[in-house]
Amino acid sequence: MENLHNHRSITNTNTRPPRGFTDIFRREFGLSHPNGFARRFSASEVLVKSLNLYGKLDGHEGCVNAVEFNSTGDLLVSGSDDRQVMFWNWASKSRLFAYPSGHTDNIFQTKVMPFTDDCRIVTSAGDGQVRLGLLRDDSRVDTTMLGKHHGCVYKLAVEPGSPHIFYSSGEDGFIQHFDLRSSSATKLFCCSSSVGNNKHLPSKIGLNSIVIDSRNPYYFAVGGSDEYARVYDMRKCQWDSARNSDRPVNTFCPRHLIGSNSVHITGLAYSSFSELLVSYNDELIYLFEKNLGLGCSPSSATSEDLKNVQEAQVYSGHRNAQTIKGVNFFGPNDEYVLSGSDCGHIFIWKKKEAKLVRLMIGDQHVVNQLEAHPHTPILATCGIEKNVKIWAPQRNNIPPLPLNVKEIMEANRQGREDRSRVTLTPDVIMHVLRLQRRQTLAYIERRHNRADIVSDEEDAEGYLLGFLDGDASSEEDSPGNSRDCNIS
Repeated sequence: MENLHNHRSITNTNTRPPRGFTDIFRREFGLSHPNGFARRFSASEVLVKSLNLYGKLDGHEGCVNAVEFNSTGDLLVSGSDDRQVMFWNWASKSRLFAYPSGHTDNIFQTKVMPFTDDCRIVTSAGDGQVRLGLLRDDSRVDTTMLGKHHGCVYKLAVEPGSPHIFYSSGEDGFIQHFDLRSSSATKLFCCSSSVGNNKHLPSKIGLNSIVIDSRNPYYFAVGGSDEYARVYDMRKCQWDSARNSDRPVNTFCPRHLIGSNSVHITGLAYSSFSELLVSYNDELIYLFEKNLGLGCSPSSATSEDLKNVQEAQVYSGHRNAQTIKGVNFFGPNDEYVLSGSDCGHIFIWKKKEAKLVRLMIGDQHVVNQLEAHPHTPILATCGIEKNVKIWAPQRNNIPPLPLNVKEIMEANRQGREDRSRVTLTPDVIMHVLRLQRRQTLAYIERRHNRADIVSDEEDAEGYLLGFLDGDASSEEDSPGNSRDCNIS
């Protein structure tokens, strides 16, 4: 009798249909909506673990710093240190056309304005300019400057569903509003450090990222040269930088980083549930739930108040020290978190458990930006190499996590700890990053092989060490005054 019971248990276990089979059965018999099946399938961990290199899009002559799909997902736009904007049919791995952006420095952001038939592209760059590329019917592209910041402009944020309105954030601390129906930009306000510390005069916060909450498009978040991600309500902005409207409605920061002078924010992303993802330089990635921040003035919060703040979800294993890296979500309902790394790998974690589910080599040097396809489980990435890489689910025998995954993560952790022993102010950190980014045209022209890249990276590393030792000269006098391709 016991043997019969065991036999039935084994039989029931072996004959139970897998979840995927049940989903297919329900779809084929009309018991579930086809779109619902597609969305669940796109979010499956099995699919994410099977992501592998689909193809490379070669054509740029410099590091690629920006990638974005259009709203339908059939086209991809990229921007590079070569100051060219390129359109790609990523599925056929072919370049459709390219045009000179008009920028005089590395392109850091390309955005296709929605509902413009993919004919209006806005870009930002290291020259501080925000520019518009207008595609004409005769295949010409007219470019004009819409506005300018002092310092680099790494990110633009397009108002969801608007063909006209977008925002920029710059190293000068200003947030600017653009309306393509108007001929001029509007400076909203300058972001300052007064939100975190009332004991000193406020100082400007150089901004690296700006994102709009698609679920609540009146709200946008910015992050830069200090530890706080600040959320603002556009309805409360004065639309005049002379009148100070630097009044965030909420701020986010992990408790242990409050008051830190050694970290800054490089990337932000909003999920479809208004969760805010924050990536710190040479620290970790944190996910904050909506309305669980520190309030509009964290400096006024007591230690007891801080203890009651819910801890953020943490994602670790990568390294974010050398460049201005982005961070993103993946999956139809943002079930996964994506980041590049200084070790050249792409990290994919499950959002809820923060479990690493996929690790793959994305660049010989550094992976900087990752962009998810708007409708299917396709991923585009870019970094120091002069191409865009497309990743898609494919059948193969490659394990989702390499055998040396622990060694990779440990090396990244050790690198963070070693660097954390040196304490720098945010201004010095941004100054060092600007020095690393400097690159003359002559330097670009002589970068023809990997040997040049290796030797130049060694020179940059030596220069940085000299700076930390106090031996570096000024930015103008320094022989290292070149915009290194390692910084994007």
